[in-house]
Amino acid sequence: MSSVITRCSQFSSWLSAALAQENPLVPTPLTQHVNADVCIVGGGFTGLWSAIRIKEASPETEVVIVEARMCGSGASGRNGGFVLSLWAKYQSLAKMCGEAEALRLCQLSSQAIFELEAFCQQHGIDAQLRLDGWLWAATTTAQLGSWEGTASQLERLGQSPFLRLAAGQAAQLAGSALHLDGVFEPVSASIQPAMLARGLLRHARKLGVKVYESTPMQRLEAGSPARVQCPQGSVRAGKVILAMNAWAAQFADIRKAFVVVSSDVVMTRPLPDLLESIGWTNGMTISDSRMLVHYYRTTPDGCIVFGKGGGSEQLVYGSRLADKLDGPSGIADTVAAHLRRAYPGVQASDVISNWTGPIDRTHNGLPHFGALPQQANVFYAIGYSGNGVGPSMLGGRILAALALGQDNEWARCGLVQGLQRDFPPEPIRYIGGRLVRHAVGQVDLAADENRQPSWLMQQLSKLAPAGLSPTRNTPSQSR
Repeated sequence: MSSVITRCSQFSSWLSAALAQENPLVPTPLTQHVNADVCIVGGGFTGLWSAIRIKEASPETEVVIVEARMCGSGASGRNGGFVLSLWAKYQSLAKMCGEAEALRLCQLSSQAIFELEAFCQQHGIDAQLRLDGWLWAATTTAQLGSWEGTASQLERLGQSPFLRLAAGQAAQLAGSALHLDGVFEPVSASIQPAMLARGLLRHARKLGVKVYESTPMQRLEAGSPARVQCPQGSVRAGKVILAMNAWAAQFADIRKAFVVVSSDVVMTRPLPDLLESIGWTNGMTISDSRMLVHYYRTTPDGCIVFGKGGGSEQLVYGSRLADKLDGPSGIADTVAAHLRRAYPGVQASDVISNWTGPIDRTHNGLPHFGALPQQANVFYAIGYSGNGVGPSMLGGRILAALALGQDNEWARCGLVQGLQRDFPPEPIRYIGGRLVRHAVGQVDLAADENRQPSWLMQQLSKLAPAGLSPTRNTPSQSR
């Protein structure tokens, strides 16, 4: 058991803690050739939810999951633990699939958070879920009003997922004077993400899903049935679901539709006295409105978890992700400095852990689902763009409907989108990405220093794909 934890500690403290609290079987790789109705590649939230929903709808369906490492070792076990709805991305949703469908999906995404709470209670999954809301904040004057376009449009439609705050209330809620203003979404939660992933794994197995960990896919052989070839075995399946997040970049058709950026996280030791003194004692999540977003929350035992999206200038060329964004963060000192700027009471020695991971970010910041071109029996899920814990529940229902050939509201929903070339081919993609990432960093730095960025940096930054929530520089907001 200790060797399993040691191998996985390179990914995140979340996964190490989750494994320490269970007594799992030693990861069992696939060592033979097997048949299945559905083979799912990837044992994170999307893959596990898809398997669960398939078995709930059709218990006789044979479902196999192959996971390259440990279930929860990818994005699902190293994210910040925010469980958010899609309301902040309403404007992008409405552009993509129309006003009525956007409203429906946003409402379903809020409902999913309550469903997650009930699911964990029903199946005995201790994911440390706390339904204490999300503060969408401004920490510089340049960020003020980033939420205004979204909130105002929703209010005109009779929707009010965001509560407007009185003067000084954002700082009071966050326990930090750095927070100048914001809006609050009550239907949001925080979780320990790896504990949720491992809980989903246990439930999937109870339903009869066969899970093979330490089993990377080496290649996908097209056909009906298709074949997922692994180092010591293979899965022959009528349907295949690629639930690989950023690692799906190995497929050229998928790669053109998203870019890979880093997410870097630091975590403190428990600081309950500090949190008590500043009044931040619940599970409320917080993010600011910069382009390279800062997101942070506390844990039940009083640690502060602080992350930065897209902060590293280490970009991925083509499909060469491999282990490039694994292990300790290369910008941990920078992230920790931002944490201490927001919470001066945190000392440098209080920061005891850090890690990094990849995010697959689509142009509009929304997840897309569908079938591969010319391979109608191979389905994909891409582009959670930093908001995947809650929306992956919708994703599981969508992919289950597609894999089962159902003609229902999930199979026809507005997130089912054909793959488009939203980003240029290499080497333009890599070179351009470096330029845009640099520009975004300069715009955020100028805002921190309360000065105006150069015109060129502003224009280049507008080419960046959307992130966790709209910013003042998001193209849909600035046009």
